Amino acid sequence: MHGHALRVWWPDPAAAKADFGTPEGDRLDVLATLAEAYETRHFVMEFPDPIDAIKFSMEQKSLAPKYMEPMIGRLNRVYEILNGTRQLTLPMIRRLHAELGIPAEVLIRQKTTAA
Repeated sequence: MHGHALRVWWPDPAAAKADFGTPEGDRLDVLATLAEAYETRHFVMEFPDPIDAIKFSMEQKSLAPKYMEPMIGRLNRVYEILNGTRQLTLPMIRRLHAELGIPAEVLIRQKTTAA
């Protein structure tokens, strides 16, 4: 079904490389705008929990808790943060953002609690 719809809207895949300002380029721009609007409306993405984001980044980069000490503090503080018993401070957030590339918007969120 998806392939059929795509062929109806864009029958020539080679034309997807249309130049800006041409009729094909304008059509591609309109289709991209429609796709973006559809995704924004139907696939809302929420920011993850800050601790989950840190753990995910650590896992993806194969980082041990010891590596987090320059960003968070002594190893016991790292474990307190990762276990959720201590909150991130602004300097920690800044260092985590700079070193791991985690968006600050994610790190400043309040920890979510299960209902």
